[in-house]
Amino acid sequence: MRWGTIAAPPGILPPRPMTVRAQSIPPRHYFPEHAHAWHQVVYAISGVLTVAVEGQSFVISPEQAVWLPTGLRHRVGSLLGAEFRSLWIADEAGEGLPASPTVFGVPPLLQALIIEAAEIEGQDDGDGYAGRVTTLILDQLRRARPLPGALPWPRDGSLVELCQTLYADPADPRGPEEWGRDLGMSGRTLARRFEAELGMSLRSWRRRLRMFKAIELLGGGLSVTQTAMELGYGSTSAFVYAFRTDMGRSPQGYMRGRSADPDARASPTFHRRSS
Repeated sequence: MRWGTIAAPPGILPPRPMTVRAQSIPPRHYFPEHAHAWHQVVYAISGVLTVAVEGQSFVISPEQAVWLPTGLRHRVGSLLGAEFRSLWIADEAGEGLPASPTVFGVPPLLQALIIEAAEIEGQDDGDGYAGRVTTLILDQLRRARPLPGALPWPRDGSLVELCQTLYADPADPRGPEEWGRDLGMSGRTLARRFEAELGMSLRSWRRRLRMFKAIELLGGGLSVTQTAMELGYGSTSAFVYAFRTDMGRSPQGYMRGRSADPDARASPTFHRRSS
């Protein structure tokens, strides 16, 4: 199935100092590569976004956002659909924020502020409330912690088909040899291309994908057993073992920690493992 494009809105004005855009992205749609004369925060309050920038591509959940400095060319889309919230921030208002693209955690307070800013966008600000919300958002962005655990994503070609299929069905059992045959190359060639483009083996990427999806599914209310089955684990205990190995605690412990600790909720950390 081909991806559709989304046109940029007409009559775009520079942010003074911040503009918030709310938009639904249908499944398999994207904004073609472009750049802005201002900073941008790419975020979705629900669903998952695919962000391509500076030769790299990755997916982010509603617990993550991407900071894009002024002038950086980028592309944003969604495989399964998302409720997109884009923050445009004037150069002078972004003082003290990163000079390079950065993935960071979105704690509950920042998420609530972004939702509120979208709700009041364009309203009269006679009492200065919108200005105070903007100031709080900028303060939160300066306090945000960069995350190393974003899920890398291929930019183009046959590897995109592979990753899209595995994202939609993490239980798909095919390995490099089977995928190589389906994509018209040897398993060894596929493995080399995958590691060269994404910086990790297919096995390691699939494992990170499963943890990424596990957090999404558990956060959406699925039980540990249901999540294990959705991800293709042979048993609940196998899933719990893998989760504990990668995340440092059990699924139940992780979810309890997210509820009690805003930093834990915003900053999933993947423990390093060999390929």
